[in-house]
Amino acid sequence: MSANKILLIILAVLLPPVAVFLKKGVGKDLLINIILCIFFYVPGIIHALWVILQD
Repeated sequence: MSANKILLIILAVLLPPVAVFLKKGVGKDLLINIILCIFFYVPGIIHALWVILQD
């Protein structure tokens, strides 16, 4: 696992939308993650981890 991916995982736990933005840019994944984080923070974390680790 690269250092970049480890940093993205840490960022996904702390600030999920930022991690998704850095991985995918502006798009549907970022919008979904922001909505999940507004309503429930934990699903936002899970979605961000899923986006980062789905290679």
